[in-house]
Amino acid sequence: MPLAEDKYNRAMTVFDDHKQELEKFEFMMGPARGRLAVTLDLLTDAMALVGQHGVYCQSARQPGKPAMDIQAIMKSVTDAKALVQSVMQELKAQPGS
Repeated sequence: MPLAEDKYNRAMTVFDDHKQELEKFEFMMGPARGRLAVTLDLLTDAMALVGQHGVYCQSARQPGKPAMDIQAIMKSVTDAKALVQSVMQELKAQPGS
């Protein structure tokens, strides 16, 4: 029987870096939904950091807006978050969830 610490692929440091959050959310929601919940938290943190960066990196062409690369990153992260949320809804709707 594998040890509890061998539960995750050790080559993937994300499992080490977020071990406590993963264990908490997987216990509450199950493995798939728990990992997706941690992913949403990470995406939300990334959005906050990009948003803060956007305050300092203003667009020369569009005053008051973040630089174009910051806007592109924010859109990608926002889109990724929406996709993860849709998967969580699908999993929740499945029988036995």
